[in-house]
Amino acid sequence: MFSDQKEIIMRVVEHYARTGEAVDGEVKVTCLPDNKTSFVEADPGGSRSIMLDEYKVEGRVIWAGYSPRTGMVYLSSSRRS
Repeated sequence: MFSDQKEIIMRVVEHYARTGEAVDGEVKVTCLPDNKTSFVEADPGGSRSIMLDEYKVEGRVIWAGYSPRTGMVYLSSSRRS
């Protein structure tokens, strides 16, 4: 993963962990259902899998991934069953 993508993800994840808000002024953000570790992104150019990585912030575990094609960060909270 490129360092600028990692910075984008960390900024969004840290904000989400602190506030619970899935927003960012520079990229689009969307929340997936809990415990998701991947997402199939469909667009006119075709489908692609976005693999989410685990981030531990503010005592929470959040799965997150970034799609440079759409400029979207995907978030999924880790919840115990």
